[in-house]
Amino acid sequence: MIVDILQWLLSGEEWSGDGGILARLLEHIAYTLLVIVVAGLIAIPAGLWIGHTGRGRWMVTVANALRAIPTLGLLFALTLVLLPLLPGASAFIVPSVAVLVLLAIPPILSGTYSGVEAVDPAALDAAHGIGMTGRQVLRSVEVPIALPLLISGIRAAVLQVVATATIAAYVGLGGLGRYLIDGLAISDYVSTAGGAVLVAVLALALDAPFALLGRLMVSPGLTGRTPRRVLRRTDPTPAGGTA
Repeated sequence: MIVDILQWLLSGEEWSGDGGILARLLEHIAYTLLVIVVAGLIAIPAGLWIGHTGRGRWMVTVANALRAIPTLGLLFALTLVLLPLLPGASAFIVPSVAVLVLLAIPPILSGTYSGVEAVDPAALDAAHGIGMTGRQVLRSVEVPIALPLLISGIRAAVLQVVATATIAAYVGLGGLGRYLIDGLAISDYVSTAGGAVLVAVLALALDAPFALLGRLMVSPGLTGRTPRRVLRRTDPTPAGGTA
């Protein structure tokens, strides 16, 4: 079975054509990118506002409650509602994107809000003390400090969307989910397993840059990665050994 899967993944014929692996992979990435952009445009401003003002915390609770909604069931329900209202493929694309956006909003919103909420009050007092306005404090103090948690939220959303975007195949759209749905329909377990492997590999490939970016966004002083030359410069011990 493993050999068959490897042969399927490495076959040049499987990678070519409109229904080939490359085309399905690009479709899956396009769905993911579209969903993350839309979710980010909604969740990041909302999270910044909630964290900065301290108002609207109920929105975070509601967003987290959305995670309990069955994604596949919601997709079918929205498709049935929108099918007579939207023309052509948009009747399937819009509900698929909407469902995935609802899935992606909670981690991005929570990450953004938590990042701003975690800013040290002393830093905020210092910023206000030098005459910064609320907008300047948000832009110059809160957002930079919140970036690691914000990136972490986007990272979690990307992983969830990559894994869940396979459901778009249930309503006739493309992406790597086609291999899972079509393979099961005709008992082609090699392509089904191969599609699952591709989804996992894509998730890992997209997770790596976010993991690196999140690490780089954290101050070296908080991670213990302060350069040794800086430590030597600040060491009060004389070169002779004892003070």
